[in-house]
Amino acid sequence: MSGTKRAVISVSDKRGAAELGKALSEAGWEILSTGGTAKALREEGIPITDVSAYTGQPEILGGRVKTLHPKLLGGILARLPDQAEEMKANGIEPIDLVAVNFYPFRETIARPGVTPAEAVEKIDIGGPTMVRSSAKNHGRITVLVDPDDYAAVIAQISRGEEVTDGLRRRLAQKAFGYVSSYDAAINAYLAGLDPDDAGQDGGGQDGGGDSFPETLPLEFERIQILRYGENPHQRAAFYRADAAGGLSIADAEVLGGKELSYNNILDLAAAAELIADLGGVACAILKHTNPCGVGIADTPAAAYKRGLACDPVSAFGSIVGYNCRVDAAAAEAMRELFVEAVIAPEFDEDALAIFHKKKNMRILRLPGLVSQKRAGLDLRAVPGGVLVQEPDCISPEEFDWKVVTPRGLTAEEEKALRIAWTVSRHVKSNAIVLADQDGTVGIGAGQMSRVDSSRLAANRAVLPLEGCALGSDAFFPFRDGVDEAARRGVKAIAQPGGSKRDDEVIEAAAEHGIAMVFTGRRHFRH
Repeated sequence: MSGTKRAVISVSDKRGAAELGKALSEAGWEILSTGGTAKALREEGIPITDVSAYTGQPEILGGRVKTLHPKLLGGILARLPDQAEEMKANGIEPIDLVAVNFYPFRETIARPGVTPAEAVEKIDIGGPTMVRSSAKNHGRITVLVDPDDYAAVIAQISRGEEVTDGLRRRLAQKAFGYVSSYDAAINAYLAGLDPDDAGQDGGGQDGGGDSFPETLPLEFERIQILRYGENPHQRAAFYRADAAGGLSIADAEVLGGKELSYNNILDLAAAAELIADLGGVACAILKHTNPCGVGIADTPAAAYKRGLACDPVSAFGSIVGYNCRVDAAAAEAMRELFVEAVIAPEFDEDALAIFHKKKNMRILRLPGLVSQKRAGLDLRAVPGGVLVQEPDCISPEEFDWKVVTPRGLTAEEEKALRIAWTVSRHVKSNAIVLADQDGTVGIGAGQMSRVDSSRLAANRAVLPLEGCALGSDAFFPFRDGVDEAARRGVKAIAQPGGSKRDDEVIEAAAEHGIAMVFTGRRHFRH
């Protein structure tokens, strides 16, 4: 065997590949490469040996087989010096570094209209094989899957040093995570295909196939170590999930303020989901993930003032969200209130200048806040397991309401009910939301009894209740909730229906002259 160091560079993401190739070449390494990577390195004047020339085996099957060869994999997997004689007998030279990243599977499936056949063709085989082999043999081999790690390796090689054991071990751990992440994306994609497209058997709850895989590989990328969790004695971190083009708080750009906390992120996520559901120019004020005020108006400033009027006491230390561009007038209106964070799709520069005067207030810009909805699965950890469900989304069909009382809705009542019903999905159950045409009037959250939520919503109200609309996330099991609402001046109610006592509840509404609609859908939020 020769004493020449040898590297394989075969990358889809070519960032930094030329710099790595130059450093290795200047250090006297032989570089093996394939396809587009070999072409890119040659264009930079870096001497390259094609893998097919090295192995003596041409690429076959349209490029599907090019790196799966004993001379390449043997050079990676061999234990030295124990297997040196066997390598020599088989004409295998050792390989000391592998820089590989995979075909762009995620990018491919993110394209509109991509077919399953196109997606499957972007499932890499040779790349993961080389990476796993290199990571397994990290006692001798350096494996690189992330261009951001090239600099550390270049620095050591350029000084004439061996790559340290600690760095090789860290890179191997990252490589196994990279392979696992890649496989998880493939698994999730195939699990989400229509059974006819995916070749799966039917048999799911809806007769259209089981969309929940038997095993659930979870892939998250750590993006931040947090100061602490919900409480100072709890350690915490923030991980990014693959949202597949959906709404993602991890994509928000922090424009100012203190470092985000665990609780900030929870509240901001709740604000983003609520704001994404609201039409018009809307502002939502949240505390402990529950809305305490929602306003809809002609301008951001007016929407904020209307939301604040619902519960100005609870708004202290809140999260404020907008579904529109925030201007200076809105920022000026918020000047006197202590706000933990504000999130919106865009901010005027004048608004940012005002906000920056509150040095601790976090400012987050999320351009997809209105255009993107929840995607993927809802996950919730429980001791010893994970609960998985589809996200709960407001459907346009829900507003094809069934009027169940003799009196129907006025146009003003319908507008108010749409606000109350939409906001109720974002309130912890049992949830009661009182609203008029301009926003919420009172919110009752998290009570064990629905009638207690009704009382709480009314008792906390600052704005007039007479003539308002009520949205309930679930049915009224008894008429007492309707009686309480009527006593406070409610004139219209939206609820799912489905109680054994629906007739009694409808009769109560009719007695009080309340218009009631059944939505046909429940929105519990535990």
